[in-house]
Amino acid sequence: TGDIYRGDLRSGQGAVFVHAPAGRAALGLVVDVPRQLLFAAGGVTGAAYVYSTVTGAPVATLQLAQAGSSLINDVVVTRDAAWFTNSFAPVLYRVPLSPTGAVGTPTAVDVTGPGATTTQGFNLNGIVATPDDSTLIVSHSDLGALFTIDPATGASAQIAVDGLAAGTVDGIRLQGRTLWVVENFVNTLVGVTLSPDLRSGTITTTISEDAFHVPTAVVRHGNRLALVNARFDLGFPPPFGPGAPPGTTFDVVLVRA
Repeated sequence: TGDIYRGDLRSGQGAVFVHAPAGRAALGLVVDVPRQLLFAAGGVTGAAYVYSTVTGAPVATLQLAQAGSSLINDVVVTRDAAWFTNSFAPVLYRVPLSPTGAVGTPTAVDVTGPGATTTQGFNLNGIVATPDDSTLIVSHSDLGALFTIDPATGASAQIAVDGLAAGTVDGIRLQGRTLWVVENFVNTLVGVTLSPDLRSGTITTTISEDAFHVPTAVVRHGNRLALVNARFDLGFPPPFGPGAPPGTTFDVVLVRA
């Protein structure tokens, strides 16, 4: 529906924060704290949506790609832009941001090299940026792979990692030299220690919990990681499937790492 829920990780209490207009969707989310903006990837709408973190009111609607033939899946904010992935095409979308929070006109950056490989399933998915914003790191779901992408040119290179499960690699989060990778349908979170040159990585942590029910995203909260259960085990959401049955419990799982 595009609605966005806001809750307290200590108490579990919360409520719908953004009541989205009809026809919207929301997949990956990111909060830009200094600019007080919330960015939502719009899935098959081909759009990105920006809301105020103060009021939840709409700030901007950005049509990044054609509705119905694209899947705007995830987003990261750097110092001067928001970057969105498209899981159906080897393209990233850059949305300029001013220091005061003005949202600029999006531009498409074509991905070249191995990261541009496309399959009939889900391709480029999770996205993060290095601390200096010089490099983007993107996960490729179907290949079970990680790639660096030059934000200036779109050129990609694979990060050599053995052991990621093809078809499951989803949301990612960078913490120092550790890249946390969510493997959705195998209900696993892995920590990949990256080499300084980002050419390779080694799986050094593997976390599997009974409480995982197809997690898709991970964020850090103090000394814990919070993962969102998508419940795709009960059905993909429209337009890909019927969604989970009414009454299904959705939750966020906290793990120490």
